[in-house]
Amino acid sequence: MKLTPEQRIELHGFNNLTKSLSFNMYDICYTKTREEREAYLDYIDEQYNAERLSKILHNVSDLIGAHVLNTAKQDYVPQGASVTILVSEGPVVEVPTGTYEESPGPLPDNVVMQLDKSHITVHTYPEFHPNEGISTFRADIDVSTCGEISPLKALNYLIHSFDTDIITIDYRVRGFTRDKDGRKLFIDHDINSIQNYIPDEVKGLYDMIDVNVYQENIFHTKCKLKRFDINDYLFGYTEEKLNTEERQEIIERLRTEMDEIFYGANIPHPIEKNKHAD
Repeated sequence: MKLTPEQRIELHGFNNLTKSLSFNMYDICYTKTREEREAYLDYIDEQYNAERLSKILHNVSDLIGAHVLNTAKQDYVPQGASVTILVSEGPVVEVPTGTYEESPGPLPDNVVMQLDKSHITVHTYPEFHPNEGISTFRADIDVSTCGEISPLKALNYLIHSFDTDIITIDYRVRGFTRDKDGRKLFIDHDINSIQNYIPDEVKGLYDMIDVNVYQENIFHTKCKLKRFDINDYLFGYTEEKLNTEERQEIIERLRTEMDEIFYGANIPHPIEKNKHAD
């Protein structure tokens, strides 16, 4: 039930609740040769270098109404990047004009609000399978806020900022705040699934699974892209260059990789099964 301004709970001090959103995306690619793999990793390093990631996180800061205090960014050798942004830890000095209502947030218009405490980080992890021609790029983004403003407002923007085959999203409300009589409040909004804050047009693109622990205010959603076009996973050429057997084997390897990430378990490849059977 939503409270009217007159019904709003009066707090003792300010809102101490910490709301944390962890957004993990995976991009899968088939890289048959070493040259293809190195070209893919070079592409990823250029596409998601520290400078571009910093711009993405600054846009996230704008969306949740944060004031950036400091930005640290680093490109790594041989690959990968990290960005950490610290955001205003001072008291709220202006009355927010926006709504506190939890929502997917705009894309990509700014939300004009103030924020008490926050940090935003991103780390990237390009890697590849040792012998199966699969390369996987992962980016982990964490948005943690203190107060009434929710990092869920950045979710829509983050989904649209990356080419994602698999997405895992965690949302948790930690700590507590108190009303004026000292009674603890462990959450300040209704939520039963992260999916409530993902737009319908995005949900239509993915198969989704929820794993939630309601009594602990922990919410987890996994997403796997429904549409599969092998051309989206070949780097530098299209399926016309493949014979039927090659095409089928590549599709099996790609689907296995995505299923393993989605379900969090290793799945024996049909070729490996045959080897063990022999």
